[in-house]
Amino acid sequence: MSKSYLEVLTRASSFLERHGKEGHAIEYLFLARKNWDKTTWLLNMRKSISPVDEAMIEADLAELMKDIPPQYLLGYEEFYGQTFKVTKDTLIPRPETEELVALCLADNPKKDLKVTDIGTGTGVIAISLKLARPSWQVTALDISTAALEVAKMNAENLSAEVHFKKSDVLAKLTEKQDIIISNPPYISADEWELMDVSVRKFEPKQALFADNQGLAIYQKIAKEAPKLLNPQGKIYLEIGFQQADSVKEIFQQAFPAKEVNLKKDLFGLDRMIVVE
Repeated sequence: MSKSYLEVLTRASSFLERHGKEGHAIEYLFLARKNWDKTTWLLNMRKSISPVDEAMIEADLAELMKDIPPQYLLGYEEFYGQTFKVTKDTLIPRPETEELVALCLADNPKKDLKVTDIGTGTGVIAISLKLARPSWQVTALDISTAALEVAKMNAENLSAEVHFKKSDVLAKLTEKQDIIISNPPYISADEWELMDVSVRKFEPKQALFADNQGLAIYQKIAKEAPKLLNPQGKIYLEIGFQQADSVKEIFQQAFPAKEVNLKKDLFGLDRMIVVE
C-alpha cells in the first residue's frame, strides 16, 4: 500500500523527536526543497509520495540526525523578506536580528546617512538596511575573509551596493559614521552547555563567542566608536538577554553625553541597546 506525504513526514518527525532532535526540521526542509507553501502542502499531503521524494526525505533525515542545521543543508535562510546564502563560515541569521534592523529603520527615516555594520557575517543587516534605504552609504566589516565572500555574494544577488572591508571591529574604518550597528559575538564560554547541539557543532565559534563573559566585543566597540561616530550619531546593538546592565554601563561610560536605552524584543526581553 502506498504511503502519503503526511505519513512519511510524520514518521520522520517522530523519529527525530525520539532521538532528542527538532521534529519540525524535516518538514521545514521538505517544503523548502519542493518550494511548497502551506497551501500547496495542504493540497498534497494526503497524496501518495513519489519514490524520489521519499528518498530525499530519508537523505535529509540522516543529515539532521548528525545535527546539521537545516539552513546549512539548504544553503540559504530567509531574512527581512529576502533570501540570503549561508555557509558553515557564517552564522545563521535569526529573527531577533530582524528586530534590530526594523528598529534602526524606524528610528532613521533620513536620507544620506553613513552606516557601518560590524561583524556582518552573511551581510543580512548591511544589505537589508541598504535595500530599505538606497541613499544610505553602507559599509560592512568582518574579520573573517570567508564570511565576507558570502556577504559579497549576497549583496550581488540582491543588487545591494554595500562596501565590504576586512576589519577587526572598527580598526579599518576611517570616515565618521552616522550609525554604527552590530550583532556581535556575545556568548560567554560559560554558556556552552546551554546551547543547542547543532549550534555547538556547526556554527562558526568566532561569530558566537566573546571573552570577558561575552562582553569583549562590546568593550572594543565602546573603545573605538567615540572617535568614529558623528556628534549626532547613534549605535544599535543586539545583546544577550542577560547582558543589558553590563552593556549599558560600558556604553554609558564611553558616551557620557548620550542616552543609552534598552529596547525589548517581541518576547519582552532586553535584547537591543541604542546609544543616541
